[in-house]
Amino acid sequence: MTHPAGGPEAAPAPLALAVRALAFATLRHTDQRRKGRRAQPYVNHLAEVALLVSEATGGTDAELVAAALLHDVVEDQGVPLAEIAATFGADVAHLVAEVTDDKALAPEERKRLQIVHAPHLSARGKLLKLADKVANLRSLAEDPPLDWEAARAVAYVAWAREVAAGLRGGSPALEAAFDAAAEAALEAIATRSASA
Repeated sequence: MTHPAGGPEAAPAPLALAVRALAFATLRHTDQRRKGRRAQPYVNHLAEVALLVSEATGGTDAELVAAALLHDVVEDQGVPLAEIAATFGADVAHLVAEVTDDKALAPEERKRLQIVHAPHLSARGKLLKLADKVANLRSLAEDPPLDWEAARAVAYVAWAREVAAGLRGGSPALEAAFDAAAEAALEAIATRSASA
């Protein structure tokens, strides 16, 4: 592919990279929905994670924003990391790889490994993982999975806190958002339990 001026293709501008990632993720997750009552399009979650990392970095890290938009395409949609690297570059692919679980493992083992691996992620990988947890906790508070009973939801918050303990030190604002989301989730769970 050539650049419009006729020369070799240049690296995409930061905004173009993020928008290309959004378009790619939207297509790959077209039929995927969140598990709550509203069955929101999954891309809403991706956009929220991208916004959180953009705010945490002052909008200066387009590759991290792109990775936030793409962070579930390997795990949920089977997109090969090689395709992400070829389309968005090695940096984006590496960030996505850092936060991708091995779906061949049992769910409980995947959860355990997230706790173990969290302190060893790169600084940018930690931001991405923490933003994902913030978004998930907000969803748990506002529109939880329909089949989750209170005990499962409370256990999720406890586990998310264990993962987040290894992700701290990169963004006080994002860490505060996580803490607020965890508290809001617990309050919402208690409220729903009381009214059941």
